Amino acid sequence: MKSIALRFSEKFAPSEGTIAAHISLIDEIGHVWYGKLGSVLSDKTVRLLMSNEQPRILLIHSGKSSRYWAYIDAAQRATPPLDEIPFYYRHMAQDFNFWFRVVRIEKAENDVMQKCKVASSGELLTYASKSSMSPYFIIDAPDLKCNDGTEVV
Repeated sequence: MKSIALRFSEKFAPSEGTIAAHISLIDEIGHVWYGKLGSVLSDKTVRLLMSNEQPRILLIHSGKSSRYWAYIDAAQRATPPLDEIPFYYRHMAQDFNFWFRVVRIEKAENDVMQKCKVASSGELLTYASKSSMSPYFIIDAPDLKCNDGTEVV
């Protein structure tokens, strides 16, 4: 399955952290918008991502070992309603160039970076992310598994 890996930091995050702030709003209203700074995703990349049965993006905590799968149901360039964005970055929403509507966030498996390959190079994400300043990577991610180990179709 094709996905996107994005780095995030806690530079602007509230004390509970980026992920907890996003999960809190999901719990409150059923979704949250996750903003991406920097370059905009192409329409082709968005179509590829959204063509998956369960579209998701991999969030990589810069400089830390935490990784999260954010399951999305929409992606857009337009700024979403401010009350659907975590409070701590509503004041700078206009600085974000792209948005993902996240409906669920789950901690990724510890070795997820070793299971994902960068689509353009075939290099493992664990190595590519250390040697590249790219703001995001299009990745070949492992297929989703059900609790009984079978693949989600």
